[in-house]
Amino acid sequence: MAQRTQSPIVTGTSVIAIKYRDGVLMAADTLGSYGSMARFTDSRRILKVHDTTLVGAGGELSDFQYLSDHLDQMATDDFNNDDKNQLTAPELFHYLQRVLYHRRNKFDPLWNTLLIAGMDKGEPFLGQVTMIGNAFTGNYLATGFGHHLATPLLRNEWRADLTEEEGRKLLEKCLRVCYYRDCRTMNRFIIGRVNAEGSAISEPYALDTKWDYASFVAPKSGTGSSW
Repeated sequence: MAQRTQSPIVTGTSVIAIKYRDGVLMAADTLGSYGSMARFTDSRRILKVHDTTLVGAGGELSDFQYLSDHLDQMATDDFNNDDKNQLTAPELFHYLQRVLYHRRNKFDPLWNTLLIAGMDKGEPFLGQVTMIGNAFTGNYLATGFGHHLATPLLRNEWRADLTEEEGRKLLEKCLRVCYYRDCRTMNRFIIGRVNAEGSAISEPYALDTKWDYASFVAPKSGTGSSW
């Protein structure tokens, strides 16, 4: 009898991406949560496709592995065709929208929210696809709790002429807030970059954090603390 995934099991949380002057930056932590257990600490949820596109995923990790294998096979087919044509970021964005919408209509959804980043005719491209096939583009996008925690920071501080270094600092500020506030993340992050020269994904690294605020060290009643 056919089986359907009723709920995600091992999940990843936020993926955050922003356009900058020359391309797109994308960041995610490396935690795979088994329910409330911080089970897997090296689950990398940003994928390179054709060296011209980055795909990041929040949600069920096994579903993202399925999509990763599918995209790898598509990249292999493009290479074997040897016609000098490769799927671009906008084409992958529309393709993944149809894949997720198709699975939603079969009542067997892929439990992922995807960010797709690349270049489109020399301009940065950034799009998001939800697990039910909704799709849209933007200058800055986030999945999971990052949508709630990072988007207000991005609204205030993002601008179209950001340099890559400024973009990284802004992403790290958002990641630090997500680490403080989201109990399903960890202080181990990767950042991907895609521009006209190609794409690259960093090795995992940790951010500097601060936990010795007075209200943390000696919380008092009536001070406005949530304790």
